[in-house]
Amino acid sequence: MKAFYAEEQKRHNPKAFLSSGAPQPNQEKPERVERLLAGARSGGLTIERPNDHGLGPIAAVHTPEYLDFLEHIFTRWQRIEGASAEVIPNIHPIARNGSYPASAVGQAGYHMADTACPISAETWNSALWSAWSAVEAAEAVMAGAPSAYALCRPPGHHAFADVAGGFCFINNSAVAAQVLRRNAARVAILDVDLHHGNGTQGIFYARPDVLTVSLHADPVRFYPFFWGHADERGEGAGLGYNLNLPLPRKSGDAAFLEALATAFQRIRAFAPDALVVALGLDAFEGDPFGGLSVTTPGFSRIGEAIAGLGLPTVIVQEGGYLCDALGDNLTAFLTGFGGKKG
Repeated sequence: MKAFYAEEQKRHNPKAFLSSGAPQPNQEKPERVERLLAGARSGGLTIERPNDHGLGPIAAVHTPEYLDFLEHIFTRWQRIEGASAEVIPNIHPIARNGSYPASAVGQAGYHMADTACPISAETWNSALWSAWSAVEAAEAVMAGAPSAYALCRPPGHHAFADVAGGFCFINNSAVAAQVLRRNAARVAILDVDLHHGNGTQGIFYARPDVLTVSLHADPVRFYPFFWGHADERGEGAGLGYNLNLPLPRKSGDAAFLEALATAFQRIRAFAPDALVVALGLDAFEGDPFGGLSVTTPGFSRIGEAIAGLGLPTVIVQEGGYLCDALGDNLTAFLTGFGGKKG
């Protein structure tokens, strides 16, 4: 299996975020890349550099207003006397259907859902290359590869069409799905990250051509709190094309695999032509966020189960944070999926 990654993705280096109101070291560290690369290679993958695909595939799922903001906000922010070193919002609208602020501070609040996605000088370029890794993987699958892996960092599934959040800026899984739609009439996205893929859900919520399915820790007491509940089924033409499977805190392998079987039932009923797996490894029992309790062998079983769908598959890296087993968990998933079979 081919894997795609560019060194520019490592340059985004956020310093902090607020957790329960207190500044904490940001968990989305560049070191994640080294551990994930090691895990991918141990899983038998060949790492290739993606091409520069321009803004087209990204603009297919994100608004031009938002992309202009991401590209220029850091430079604008530096002109504010006394501003923070990174772009971090301090005000958010309670309604988003009114006027659009001209102020950099106002726009930061408009386009950033929380304080977990600070923007620095390297963020925009790193996010672009992360998205282009997803594009390259999707194009490889469209060209006939049975599967491909995109080592996307920064991750993407909390990014809406015009909002960053939860360490995410460009929604790489959504970008990959939209690229696949060039050849595939229907695409399913299966999100197995610890956290609900709220941005992915939001992008496709009213669309019947992309099925979104997410397994995650129950948001009633876990980030992202306001999305990911079982009664969210889509809207308009997309009603019935979104499935959320929230799991109780500390659920382990058995509960996760049981929910995965339910997810497969819905995916098979949708009869997709291709699949995007939003692969979070933060459901691990030893992950710093500590929401679920999947084991390293459990990730192998998850990979094997997903491979059983028999679909052309793009695997897009989402979460999974610094712990001793991070690389091993990726290796386990890829080996279970068939990563050592070429």
